[in-house]
Amino acid sequence: MSCPTEPAGVGPNTRTCLIVDDSRTVRAIARRILQGMNFVVEEAVDGQAGLEACRLSMPKAVLLDWNMPVLNGIEFLRALRSSEGGSAPIVVFCTTENDVRHIADAFDAGANEYIFKPFDADMLQKKFAKVGLA
Repeated sequence: MSCPTEPAGVGPNTRTCLIVDDSRTVRAIARRILQGMNFVVEEAVDGQAGLEACRLSMPKAVLLDWNMPVLNGIEFLRALRSSEGGSAPIVVFCTTENDVRHIADAFDAGANEYIFKPFDADMLQKKFAKVGLA
């Protein structure tokens, strides 16, 4: 996990995004895209690390994987939404899970949007714009 208590340049109006994904490659690609969209980016390797990062500093947005060790995406999202301040972040699920039931479960747990892997900058920008983050 890479989440200092006060990331450089982070203030109340800073656009922050926490990437919660166990794939180093996905995190690197998403980081590059999100930084190009002027987000300050933090990373977590699983749902538990993501919750710890949110406790330190609640992000404006979370890009969330489904299948991860320790806490999966749904478990993370339910815990986030029930925590103090956890209703605030915009959560975009980013996963290979494309079954209609999985998508419904994600929205039922509190996701704001859903994106399929693999993704590119254009797709991520469109989804973030749809939820008011672009």
